[in-house]
Amino acid sequence: MNPFETLRFAVGGLAANKVRSGLTMLGVLIGVAAVIILLAVGNGSSQSVKDSIEKLGTNSLTVSSGGSSGGFGGGAGGRSGGGATSTKPLTVDDARALANPADAPDVDSVAPEVTTSQTALYDGTSHTVGQVVGTYPAYFKASNSKVAQGKGDYFSADDVLNSRKVAVIGSTTATDLFGTASPVGKKIVIGGTPFTVVGELETKGGTGFQDPDDTVIAPLPTVQNAFTGFGPVSQILVEAKSADATTPAQNEITTVLMGTHGIRDANALDFRVSSQASLLSTQADTNKTFTVLLGAVAAISLLVGGIGITNIMLVTVTERTREIGIRKAIGAPKGVILGQFLAESTLLSLVGGGLGVVAGLIGSRFTIVGIKPVVIPESVVGAFVIAVAIGLFFGSYPANRAASLRPIEALRHE
Repeated sequence: MNPFETLRFAVGGLAANKVRSGLTMLGVLIGVAAVIILLAVGNGSSQSVKDSIEKLGTNSLTVSSGGSSGGFGGGAGGRSGGGATSTKPLTVDDARALANPADAPDVDSVAPEVTTSQTALYDGTSHTVGQVVGTYPAYFKASNSKVAQGKGDYFSADDVLNSRKVAVIGSTTATDLFGTASPVGKKIVIGGTPFTVVGELETKGGTGFQDPDDTVIAPLPTVQNAFTGFGPVSQILVEAKSADATTPAQNEITTVLMGTHGIRDANALDFRVSSQASLLSTQADTNKTFTVLLGAVAAISLLVGGIGITNIMLVTVTERTREIGIRKAIGAPKGVILGQFLAESTLLSLVGGGLGVVAGLIGSRFTIVGIKPVVIPESVVGAFVIAVAIGLFFGSYPANRAASLRPIEALRHE
């Protein structure tokens, strides 16, 4: 029997039980679509986080309190030198020390930050701002925060020196308070303190619990005076002179802060220095694990589809035992019977897999749990190939069982 006749018999056998064949294909379809969509969600999540990190700039460094294992260039920590049990917080004086070009020649700018959450009011409209940041003008360049409308220089160093009540707001804050109207020049009340809006930032976007566009940025002493007090700062944002200068700048930051914090042991720092490169590396490792887990979950769906093919083909063999006996009695060799039932199982997975690819590509066009899926081309090809392979593998046992039936036993089957 030539391949075309085998295929014709296979199509006829599947068409004889349309509902059963359709349900079996549906199992494969769901498995293939799940692989494509779940891996696309994992990849989309990774891309979103990567874009958010890269928006901060490749030469940005963040200094925060607390320690972690490591030494120069990576931010280390634990407890301050000499076995002390206390951790010295970061201060504005630390930021001033880092801004000294004699001690940190690879540092371009320094912006200490204090953060809080407050409620903003405008003309009867209330909005709880996710993050109110007090900082210096250098923050905007170091964090790659661009203004959409307002003054080109945001607020100035003179505004900081004079503790003026001016603020730049994020797009989410602007939309919630002002709708489609321009916020520039208008006065808002934040935590009981009036501020004049001097600019609105471009939308950054991103996913996660913290919306980067739900923010208010104001001069550091103004926020300290109104909300946080003149104590420690939350963190210090540092911009290296170039991407290549990031590592030397990390070493310089570590050296300077060891001096201001009185630390002698580089393995017992009470602060951390992190770069965008290290964040990207950590994110990549986390995403790899996340994607593998999603792929494993999706693979279970494919496995279930394969088991479904086995069950359906076993039922088919049982129902067609007399047909197999007749064909073998008139001279059909074992290979022909084997080929026919393998063709049927493979056809089930082939059609189901093809429909699964279509369903997966369509499903990946929608936003899922706030994430825009990004399809991995290899996952499409891989899922389809695996689906076909599953049809061959899981169909081989029923096909071999059919081909091994003795004609006389098959003809006696009721």
